[in-house]
Amino acid sequence: MPALRHLDDLSHAPASADWLNTILKGDCVAALNRLPEKSVDVIFADPPYNLQLEGDLHRPDQSKVDAVDDEWDQFESFAAYDAFTRAWLLAARRVLKPNGTIWVIGSYHNIFRVGAIMQDLGFWILNDVIWRKTNPMPNFRGRRFQNAHETMIWASRDPKAKGYTFNYDSMKAANDDVQMRSDWLFPICTGNERLKDEHGDKVHPTQKPEALLARVLMSSTKPGDVVLDPFFGSGTTGAVAKRLGRNFVGIERQQSYIDAARARIAEVKPLEVQALEMLTGKRAEPRVAFVSLIDAGLLQPGAKLYDSRRRWSAQVRADGTLACGDVAGSIHKVGALLQNFESCNGWTFWNYEHNGELISIDRLRSIARHGAERAGA
Repeated sequence: MPALRHLDDLSHAPASADWLNTILKGDCVAALNRLPEKSVDVIFADPPYNLQLEGDLHRPDQSKVDAVDDEWDQFESFAAYDAFTRAWLLAARRVLKPNGTIWVIGSYHNIFRVGAIMQDLGFWILNDVIWRKTNPMPNFRGRRFQNAHETMIWASRDPKAKGYTFNYDSMKAANDDVQMRSDWLFPICTGNERLKDEHGDKVHPTQKPEALLARVLMSSTKPGDVVLDPFFGSGTTGAVAKRLGRNFVGIERQQSYIDAARARIAEVKPLEVQALEMLTGKRAEPRVAFVSLIDAGLLQPGAKLYDSRRRWSAQVRADGTLACGDVAGSIHKVGALLQNFESCNGWTFWNYEHNGELISIDRLRSIARHGAERAGA
């Protein structure tokens, strides 16, 4: 992966792919509008939460809580926050590929407003994922439940989006072969991972844990994908992306955050290629039509196919259909009709004969698929 670069001047669009693995300094909407259209695979956005804090917050011992009171999290009204949210989401949607997805994280202060605006703009919500914190901050005033989670919205670009990345098999295997749930348990960012300045103060008040970003990227991206973070902050998204062999682009307007992120990412060493391989299953593989076997010369028109017990034989026709007596149609339809079933997986039902042995045509499909992948590469 190329070394991290830094683009301060956004007076013109970065040429070709010069914007990859960079931090763009400036307003997020202006920077997004200068990126190429439909160029990003996944967006992870950690926008201002608009916490609406009123006065200082103190612990029972009267010590002051280091809460988020920065200027960038303050808006004069809900209407102003909504306008800001709509603007950056529109700009983000423009750079997202048709099969790309977006993650937006927030708290009860803002996530419901963000979700409604996303739906108004045409995004299609795939999941809401709950980040449940193992070590949340207590509710010091004792007037509410302890706020122990944040919510992430995962959405595709529009309702008709097809082919977005979801590494289902990998996530299931990582979860002891049980489907990965939409509630994730991680601690908040503490210890050595928390960036501190020369005075020992937190560099960024809302730094997210790397484990959370790793789960996001491992579930919804592939090595080499481009991940955009329009609110880059201390660079967690960039650090995790680099380690996992993904490209990134960050947008940040505050120089102190940029400096911290640059230093942090420079220290990251990408994992070896072998460690980045993803577990995949049938559903993740590209679709291959039966006629492709004929086109590739793996089966010839007129060839005979058999079920595993040789109860039926069918002839392969030039148009990619099968015929068995008066029954004709796709490999799936013919298999179903012969068995009097409503459906049938023709790839596992039909076999071809080789040296007196019956071999599943699914093996030929695998050969055709890998040939297509090599041609595409």
